[in-house]
Amino acid sequence: MTMEAFGEQSFPEEPFGNEWDTEPGWLSEEELGETRGRVPILYVEAVPVRVDPDGAVSEVGLLLRSSPTTGTITRSLVSGRVLHGERIRDALMRNLEKDLGPVAFPTLPLTTVPVTVAEYFPWPGERFQDPRQHAVSLVYVIPVTGECEPRQDALELSWMTPAEAASDAVVGDMEGGRGALLRQCLSAFGALD
Repeated sequence: MTMEAFGEQSFPEEPFGNEWDTEPGWLSEEELGETRGRVPILYVEAVPVRVDPDGAVSEVGLLLRSSPTTGTITRSLVSGRVLHGERIRDALMRNLEKDLGPVAFPTLPLTTVPVTVAEYFPWPGERFQDPRQHAVSLVYVIPVTGECEPRQDALELSWMTPAEAASDAVVGDMEGGRGALLRQCLSAFGALD
């Protein structure tokens, strides 16, 4: 019996005149631009931290990278899109490895419930802003125990005390409201006085 006899469709072995997508879940630059103009894009963001033996945040890792919108050098969090069909935990691991290297040894939370959710809008005056798109970001605080070696577009990773990371100077060097987001995450973990 064929699959159709059970009410299921069969699909051809080859796609209809197209090559199979070599990077499933990714959009071309043209497709991404068009999509960004029509629907919110889902992201994950992570604040890498080191914790002391009692589980308290002792250090915060902030990336130094070139801004995708202005080209200036800014401080940033680990961040990246969630691909179509990708689980949140997998997106977190992929983006942590992409930005911090393969031996950062992050400890992912047991649940995918984020510390907070940030909604970025493309127009000025919003608390969180990304001029490229409307985006929704699930934000996590992720302990790391290994050696972090920034990769991709990250220039370096600086470890700071929570107070240094939440200082006006550092927060002012973060784009799109991410400084306020950093302070919110550190407060949620009792890392700020």
